[in-house]
Amino acid sequence: MTLSDRRVRIASAGLIGLLSLALFYPVLRWLVSEWLGNDYYSHGPLVPLISAVLAWRLWVKRTPPQPPPASRGGVSVALLPVLLSLALYLYALLQRAYFVGSLAMIALSAGLVWYLLGTAALRRLAFPLAFLLFMAPLPFVEPLSVPMAQLTGAIAAAVVKFFGAPIVVNGSQISLPGAELVVGAQCSGLRSIVALLTLVGLVLFLVRGPAWGKALLASSSIPIAILGNVLRVASLLVVANIWGADAGFTYYHDYSSIVFFLSAVALLILFSRVVRCREIREDIF
Repeated sequence: MTLSDRRVRIASAGLIGLLSLALFYPVLRWLVSEWLGNDYYSHGPLVPLISAVLAWRLWVKRTPPQPPPASRGGVSVALLPVLLSLALYLYALLQRAYFVGSLAMIALSAGLVWYLLGTAALRRLAFPLAFLLFMAPLPFVEPLSVPMAQLTGAIAAAVVKFFGAPIVVNGSQISLPGAELVVGAQCSGLRSIVALLTLVGLVLFLVRGPAWGKALLASSSIPIAILGNVLRVASLLVVANIWGADAGFTYYHDYSSIVFFLSAVALLILFSRVVRCREIREDIF
């Protein structure tokens, strides 16, 4: 490739990048506002950053260039998903359905990779593109928080009551001698579940292991996160019962979530070794 050809390719890539940024700006602005205001997706900014790093590493170690996708009548078949994704994206913008727009944006990006760089590049960059799905706030997560919190509170109270603590549960309210806890959305554990699912998705790509092991590791993430959150709420009730409401619902409550999240991560790491998913891929690092 001559120097002039390389400059043309760089200029073309830059122009496509600027046009894409202008096109995606409304959805990107919505994503940023969600990351800043949605506690369940405060990890959102890390997702495109990680995806970009992985895409760069995979591109550096890319396979030799291959011909673009086969064309019919002089038009590449890869143009069809580009047009369909673009139509869906524009429709989502008109309807202000930004979640759908974010999915269409990712699909459109994948279609552009296929159309401009070929099938080999799309296969190589499939995971970084798919990983971007974790940055889009799911619309049903927040509505699930209250019923999930009530279920967590009921189970945690039953565990503590089993060991003799005088607990009374009335809906979302848990009463102890001298202390009362109203189980709110922050007790649902959904924040840990969403973050843990994102982490597991990344780990499944980075480690080597049998397919059955990766399937077990993926399916274990939600039960581990739920168990960790139930134990956190149960321990909060124990602390409140022994040392009082201020100790349990103020000091301990503020710091216990990170401790139990790290405990859930440690359990996942331990379980990954049990299912033989322990070696890091050499073709990325």
